[in-house]
Amino acid sequence: MLLEITLVTDESAVEALSDAMINAGAVSVSIEDAHADTADEEPLYGEPGLDDARRSWSQSRLRVLIDPDQADAIINAACTAAALNVVVEQRVSVEDTDWVRHTQSQFPPTRISERLWIVPTWHDPPPPPACVVTLDPGVAFGTGTHPTTHMCLRWLDQNLQPGASVLDYGCGSGILAIAAAKLGASGVVGIDIDPQALDAARANSNANHVAASYTDSHGLSQCATTFDIVLANILSNPIKLLAPALLARVAPSGSLVLSGILERQAEEIIASYRNADASVPMSIWSTKDGWVCLSGARIRDTRI
Repeated sequence: MLLEITLVTDESAVEALSDAMINAGAVSVSIEDAHADTADEEPLYGEPGLDDARRSWSQSRLRVLIDPDQADAIINAACTAAALNVVVEQRVSVEDTDWVRHTQSQFPPTRISERLWIVPTWHDPPPPPACVVTLDPGVAFGTGTHPTTHMCLRWLDQNLQPGASVLDYGCGSGILAIAAAKLGASGVVGIDIDPQALDAARANSNANHVAASYTDSHGLSQCATTFDIVLANILSNPIKLLAPALLARVAPSGSLVLSGILERQAEEIIASYRNADASVPMSIWSTKDGWVCLSGARIRDTRI
């Protein structure tokens, strides 16, 4: 049995404290935004408009797994090494677990629609005519279980026309790009600011035997191409800041799909895109568990 302790610290101390916990004998340390899923949630990791040098939240919650018999000694040693005095927020006993099996049990096959499935490699895929994306959870966001990803996948299943070109901005694991290619898209491009995400997306595309190219935003800036479908399943702040860049990539009569947006943020995002380019009117396409998916199509200019 292990003990999970939870504590909160500020950005000046989080790295030193987490390193000190590991050095003192903690089994593992995970770090998350202390204000996640609230109005004070903070985007990080190179989103447009943010300081590139910033790599931690103003307040972080550390979840530390330790041997219960050594808990106090590890905490005291870590705090001494990091020259900090922190208060433990919570202590919870954690039963001994086969973590591989436990993790796998959390990711069963996910049925997106009548034909589209997301299936981890440790499960047998459904037989044809099912359209199957084979994907394991990894370092990059996107397994098909999160409401925002689920809605984007349903949109693709219902709206993608064979041969359409697709841009997946903030591709993460590559799940949307791969699904688009599986559903008949061509000229699929994924963009991400995280090199690990790009590596994961390339590996996942190879595992699914689909053609898709992946690059960072600098690689995209050198390309003048527009796309039939532009997808962005990222946080609302970068979605808002990226409005001109994303709208510029929507081809004539093309579609724009945005997710990663809470219901309370929807009207603000719709207004910001209307102000940036009224020829791509956005509206709520779907809602799920407090999240929304927005979509819009570029209005064809019929003037002669």
